[in-house]
Amino acid sequence: MTGMTATARPFLNRRLAEFGTTVFAEMSALALRTGSLNLGQGFPDTDGPEEIREAAVRALRDGRGNQYPPGPGVPELRTAVAGHQHRRYGLTFDPDTEVLVTAGATEAIAAALLALLEPGDEVVALEPYYDSYAACIAMAGATRVPVTLRPDPGQARFRLDLDELRDAVTDRTRLLLINTPHNSTGTVLTRDELTAIAELALERDLLVVTDEVYEHLVFDGAEHVPLATLPGMRDRTVTIGSAGKTFSFTGWKVGWVTASPPLVSAVRSAKQYLTYVASGPFQYAVAEALALPDTYFDAFRADMLAKRDLLAAGLTEAGFAVHRPAGTYFITADIRPLGETDGIAFCRALPERAGVVAIPNAVFYDHREAGAPFVRFAFCKQKEVLHEAADRLRRLAS
Repeated sequence: MTGMTATARPFLNRRLAEFGTTVFAEMSALALRTGSLNLGQGFPDTDGPEEIREAAVRALRDGRGNQYPPGPGVPELRTAVAGHQHRRYGLTFDPDTEVLVTAGATEAIAAALLALLEPGDEVVALEPYYDSYAACIAMAGATRVPVTLRPDPGQARFRLDLDELRDAVTDRTRLLLINTPHNSTGTVLTRDELTAIAELALERDLLVVTDEVYEHLVFDGAEHVPLATLPGMRDRTVTIGSAGKTFSFTGWKVGWVTASPPLVSAVRSAKQYLTYVASGPFQYAVAEALALPDTYFDAFRADMLAKRDLLAAGLTEAGFAVHRPAGTYFITADIRPLGETDGIAFCRALPERAGVVAIPNAVFYDHREAGAPFVRFAFCKQKEVLHEAADRLRRLAS
């Protein structure tokens, strides 16, 4: 029997060689090992509405979704997604041809990029970006071209430089990858900014994939504007949504794509060879969740706003410079007022120094130096946890 020599060639292909274990796994393991409060990974520490959890239990008991659901998703959920898009934004989608259910937003992103990109294409993405963006672009054999969101002097937000975005587009650009509300800066792109993005896409004949999973978490009068609502964009935009962030059931992994029939067909062609189907019983529960009254979404947003303000105050008292987010459930904080400049080293030491885990923003950048002094905290936790985290972080200022 001939043995394979491990030195003959690397097992991991070159496209993925730059991607090791995700920072979330590293920091969550650090939280567990040190007994620290984990404000790193973005998942709630309480479940969502009881009636929605019971809807999942009812689906299990009734035998709905215990076997393979339909490839595009169960009809009830596809209809509910289409209804949600029409009710909230005035967008009309055919549940049968323009809605696709996925295993969370992460699979939707992967399937869209694998389906729509050819090797050698360029993808313009806003950095910092959700780490799966870079990996999925690489798996598609394409090249990422980052456009950096930068702190806006005098304002607690990060700003998109539209001239820089325009300059990033070349003859090889195939697609714009847009995330609003934005993870991790909390920026909500304005209608004017999105209009400029739409005009650029039309002028250069670009496709756009928009990650809108935090659509229901916008604060301080900010408005979430789906790019597909702007003139000329419905038929060139793949919109990605998710139940996890809105209903606090992140483990259910229920996401969706809405787009024109040719785009949905393309994404489905890739998606069917990833999970094929997933989350059967949970799809029925999410269909009921999307029909909850506006009072649920208003209360959810108000609760997260209060948690944002609680943690922002604690971080400010601890000596951080806080960029108060207009959306999502993440706060970006600048460590330079603490005499620190290296966010990665800071986050690795923070559990021992203060018993709290955060995420260094630099891992979400190609231009590492631009993200070096920033760290991200998640405030989607119980208020008691946030109070305790704020108390522990005050040790940094003493």
